[in-house]
Amino acid sequence: MAQRVVVIGAGAVGAAIAVETAKRGFEVTLLDPAEPGGDKAASFGNAGWLSVQSVIPPAEPGVWKKIPGYLLDPLGPLAIRPLHLPLIAPWLLRYMTAAWTRERVLAIAEILRPLLVDAPRLNAELAAEAGTPDLVAASSGLMHVFRDRAQFETEKTSWSVRGAVGVEWDELGPHEIRDLQPDLDPRYRFAALVRGGGFCRDPGGHVASIVRLAERMGVRRVAARALDFAFSADRLCGVVTEAGALPATRAVIAAGVRSDPLARWIGLSVPLESERGYHVHFPGLDIGPGATPVMVHDRKVAITRMATGLRVAGQVELAGTDAPANWKRAEVLKTHLLAVFPGLADRIRAAEAKPWLGHRPSTPDGRPVIGRSPRPDVLVAYGHGHIGLASGPKTARIVADLLTDRTPEIPIAGFAPDRFRLFGGRS
Repeated sequence: MAQRVVVIGAGAVGAAIAVETAKRGFEVTLLDPAEPGGDKAASFGNAGWLSVQSVIPPAEPGVWKKIPGYLLDPLGPLAIRPLHLPLIAPWLLRYMTAAWTRERVLAIAEILRPLLVDAPRLNAELAAEAGTPDLVAASSGLMHVFRDRAQFETEKTSWSVRGAVGVEWDELGPHEIRDLQPDLDPRYRFAALVRGGGFCRDPGGHVASIVRLAERMGVRRVAARALDFAFSADRLCGVVTEAGALPATRAVIAAGVRSDPLARWIGLSVPLESERGYHVHFPGLDIGPGATPVMVHDRKVAITRMATGLRVAGQVELAGTDAPANWKRAEVLKTHLLAVFPGLADRIRAAEAKPWLGHRPSTPDGRPVIGRSPRPDVLVAYGHGHIGLASGPKTARIVADLLTDRTPEIPIAGFAPDRFRLFGGRS
């Protein structure tokens, strides 16, 4: 009889795991109370980037100097709500020390690079299997734009680390930028074009289509919340849910920011924080960046022309999962968009604008936890932060390898779930 695997979480990572484990011959149940790809999911609201260059941790050397500014500016690109500071102080300490030096940043980049190097291709293959190949533009490239080379040089550490781990880019001048981005403000005169990057034209639709593929493969989907695990003689025998117990010989926790309580029940302590991400979406607005999405570095926003309209994203807030949204942050995003594409201002102002807030599950060192928990029948795959959509297919292959007792295709020691033990676990 086939082993029964319950995958907890139907986001970008969990959906890909369900497909990959079904391919390996497991009897799979996909468990999530929400609609896959729905507007409450973290994957729904990101900029859609399948970024091979996202190997840099969220922090940077010297970030400790910026903490006062994060507290004082509630509308900055990264803000910390003062009332939340005591709760996340231990997380912030680890966040700062993870990237204290260039050497530490490089070590993290070397770990993340294999997880992301083929993200566009793997997502394109998965989209093709799902019957929605048009949702992934695997060869679009991704463009980082700067006012000039001097501004680019202020991020020398990040880009030198990217180069050191094999990320390649072309440096573009004003005329080359204009050829690709004719509507961009001409004050942006330097760009780094990562030709190996791609993007997803509809992240929520992509995840939903992967789940539909899983169901066609025989995966059972249950709309309920996981509550606990059941064991018999120290072996997993079921996952307890709101809808009753589900038989299981293996389980995978891939529930994003909601993973922490489940992980704690099986003896795993991971410092996990919600990086609250905002975006503004303009349905049906087919203007702005061309076929290549743009990251505007002096404004810290990513702008993508989706299949469903124009999207600007990039605001990060540390305030926990339950604090109300600060929609002024969405208005700031719109202001940035108008400044970056001034010739399109009238059309942007006239369009419907839909703000959004979601929760990215982030560890302080920017690396997900992927591997076995203290209960060997329960695996974990969460904490992907900004790279969940991009790294979902590769994470799925790692998990499936572990479930079948194979050596994963990339080194995974850097994703060890117990790597925070030296800090005494999460406070």
